[in-house]
Amino acid sequence: MNHKIKKITLRILILTSSAIVIPFISFHAVSQDSVSTTNILYPTTSNTTTSNVTVWDLSDLYADQKHWQQAFDKSKLSVNALSQCRGTLADSAATLSTCLDTIYTSYRELLRVYTYAFLQKDTDLANSINSEHYTKVQSLLSEYSQAISFVEPELIAVGEKTLTGWLQKNKELADYRHFIRNTLRKGDHVLSPREEEILAAADDPMSAVSNTYSIFTNAELPWPEVTLSNGESVSLRASNYAKYRNAENRADRKIIFDAFFGTYQNYKETFASTLSGEVKWHVFSARMRGFDSSLQQAMDADNIPEAVYHTLVSTVNQNLDALHRYMKLRAERMKIDDLRYYDIYPSIIENKRSYSIDDSKAILVNALKPLGKEYGVQLRHALAQDWMHQYPAKGKRSGAYVMGAAYDAHPYMLLNHHNNFDSLSTFAHEWGHGMHTLLSNAAQPFPTAEYPTFIAEIASTANEVLLFDYLRGKAHNNEERLFYLFQELQGLRGTFFRQTQFAEFELAMHQEIERGEALSGDKLKRIYGDIVKRYYGEDQGAISIDDTYTVEWAYIPHFYRNFYVYQYATSISAAYYLTEKILNGGAAEREQYLSILKAGGSDYPYDILKRAGVDMASPEVYLAVIRRFNHIMEEIEALKQ
Repeated sequence: MNHKIKKITLRILILTSSAIVIPFISFHAVSQDSVSTTNILYPTTSNTTTSNVTVWDLSDLYADQKHWQQAFDKSKLSVNALSQCRGTLADSAATLSTCLDTIYTSYRELLRVYTYAFLQKDTDLANSINSEHYTKVQSLLSEYSQAISFVEPELIAVGEKTLTGWLQKNKELADYRHFIRNTLRKGDHVLSPREEEILAAADDPMSAVSNTYSIFTNAELPWPEVTLSNGESVSLRASNYAKYRNAENRADRKIIFDAFFGTYQNYKETFASTLSGEVKWHVFSARMRGFDSSLQQAMDADNIPEAVYHTLVSTVNQNLDALHRYMKLRAERMKIDDLRYYDIYPSIIENKRSYSIDDSKAILVNALKPLGKEYGVQLRHALAQDWMHQYPAKGKRSGAYVMGAAYDAHPYMLLNHHNNFDSLSTFAHEWGHGMHTLLSNAAQPFPTAEYPTFIAEIASTANEVLLFDYLRGKAHNNEERLFYLFQELQGLRGTFFRQTQFAEFELAMHQEIERGEALSGDKLKRIYGDIVKRYYGEDQGAISIDDTYTVEWAYIPHFYRNFYVYQYATSISAAYYLTEKILNGGAAEREQYLSILKAGGSDYPYDILKRAGVDMASPEVYLAVIRRFNHIMEEIEALKQ
């Protein structure tokens, strides 16, 4: 079920270590009549950014487990009552408005219940009680989807002419204008009420595939113990791999890569089975709805032209020489004759500075000053709250994300902060998501507050671009400036090139299933290996990639989120374009940017961006990133002389 009212996308933006420096991207805005957020988000009297609490306070959702259970029971009753609207949507505009109010109120309450269970689960994935509660809410979400499966077919049956008339005459339907318009657009792919109900019911059992992957990799996979050159014994796991792959000692990096991907290699057929199951579900759903491909269905969800996907992949492929140049530059700077895949993560320039959470807060506040005084006040207030779960812990989910599904509360942030530069950039990235959620929720009513994924990464990436700009401006010498330049290159490598590489792989494995082929562990390694070696320039002598490491696809959780990863690459392109306008412009450019964050899901994301002068189906957007990438390398060459 693709519409926001049916597909629970939840504004949860997961950061994995696969894209950690300049990671994510996405968003734009152009809505000059967005509501001002002055004195709406927070009072302007609070300037503190310090909190001694390192774990989040879930009492803002529910006081305790007992109150959550009561809310769950109430939510279940509200979901069961939604069937009363079935068969009535054509009666009148007033009836339609009342039913949509009821449906969205139920959804709103359900998301709050979901958020609490989701956050509890992720702090201890081995806790069976938390897992049971989360599973219960997932089942209720499936029941909700089934309960409202009649909505789209009935609206389409009402017809465009009647609905247009109702929208013009009844202000009560104003908040649902985009939903109704989008439903009519999707008419050819909406099935009968009974068929919609069946597909909605299938969501719950099919979610077991991704759940199995998550639990296995984070809680039950038997990770190895490795001993590093300094004698340290490391229990390697998904949550700390990102830390140790940056090891200064090259032999240690090889040990980490061999052990980490060797573990995935040992279970490659299990991972191939779960990933194949997820892809088959995508393909099945697309066929049932009459789409030509799973890609077409995924792009259609937010009315994004398929040309965006294909233009991104083709433009990057035509300019891979820039990435090859960077690999050779790394090898030269690291004094390595045979660059290997385990050499692509460590910093080229040493930076021993520690960035605590409080350091990260202070730096971010200063870096984001170009976004204006009002934005800064809201950010400082948010940073002072107990909304973050900050440090790694046994059983805790790896990576980082912002969960902003509880509209009446506030976003929550999961971090695994290691007090290093990557942690600082991740912190900046995630607070882009956090502020996006706060601004959208303040400016939009609930039905249009949930912003599309396509624009969800722009604020986070723009934060990182402004962070790099700020840090370079404060550099005391060329060596420090070189550090930030290389870090920015790493971010572009990890988000623009790497996520496009992921997108190409994701499309290839879907096409395999669509052709009736099977996905085995060895086949996925071959497909992934061919792509990653081409991207990094193995044939051009830029790098060597061991066969064992081509099981890396099994490490990427985003492949369980249907055609999601490409939006990191599109978003970074949009973010660079927008921040350049902000830094070179004035208040108008800043407000244009902020209006995107306030636009929420009130329009199609591609249209929001295009009105802002960014056509994501044009090669020019991506070529701008290539030019920036090459310019940074030219600046590095100049500093070396």
